[in-house]
Amino acid sequence: QVQLMESGGGSVQAGGSLRLSCSPSMSMYTRTCMGWFRQAPGREREGVATISAGGRTTYTESVKGRFTISKDVANNILYLEMSNLKPEDAGVYYCATRRPSPRTCDFDMQYWGEGTLVTISS
Repeated sequence: QVQLMESGGGSVQAGGSLRLSCSPSMSMYTRTCMGWFRQAPGREREGVATISAGGRTTYTESVKGRFTISKDVANNILYLEMSNLKPEDAGVYYCATRRPSPRTCDFDMQYWGEGTLVTISS
């Protein structure tokens, strides 16, 4: 079973930027559907962005224009570049993926990392 390890979380002021990284233990997963999710205290986990095997990206409405999901297949890394951060972006961010499938890449994932915490001060 694949393991996912996130890094890059931290504390930043509102308006600032962070870049999150995720490395799956099996390199094949950077060639499949991958995504980022987040969970704020007291709220359900929500999908933030996905990237398909072919590189097509989707974003939840609240982060469009501010977040960018990308992947470095050669080095087996998934990224989430976050800019113009707002207090409501705070939470634990999770990397996720699923087994290769012909299905459209969406927020339906099978494997999850343990998360990295993002805190934002106003």
